[in-house]
Amino acid sequence: MTRLEPRISLVTLGVSDMARARAFYEALGWEVAAPSNDNVTFFQGRGIVLGLFGHDDLAKDAAVSTAPPPDFRGVSLAYNCRSEQEVDEAFAHAVACGATPQKPPEKVFWGGYSGYFADPDGHLWEVAFNPFAPLDADGHMQIEPADGGDSG
Repeated sequence: MTRLEPRISLVTLGVSDMARARAFYEALGWEVAAPSNDNVTFFQGRGIVLGLFGHDDLAKDAAVSTAPPPDFRGVSLAYNCRSEQEVDEAFAHAVACGATPQKPPEKVFWGGYSGYFADPDGHLWEVAFNPFAPLDADGHMQIEPADGGDSG
């Protein structure tokens, strides 16, 4: 293998309370996938899987420290929408499901519209409308490579 293909297959979030985290994502409307059990939960997305795994167990698996994480971990996940109205609706739904609002949706410097919420474990989610990267019929974000060539 000479390179990694440009794809992400699975995002795993370390959680402090599996039942609480699972209930939050189910309240958002996500369905638990069959391979889930008491120690790990999977949600099948469109082209990607979201996993929930105990915070300390994930740290042990990755051989990293379990020291308390900083308030900002330098990572956010994004849920892109087809309009500003859809951003407002998605943000309100997440908050109604138990998310903590971090920044309400607003017009942003790069020409889009976005806001941030945190899940029950503090993982940041951006809810955004990006007029420069429309979603296709399957809800996948479409961006062009900088050189205009094929990225895959």
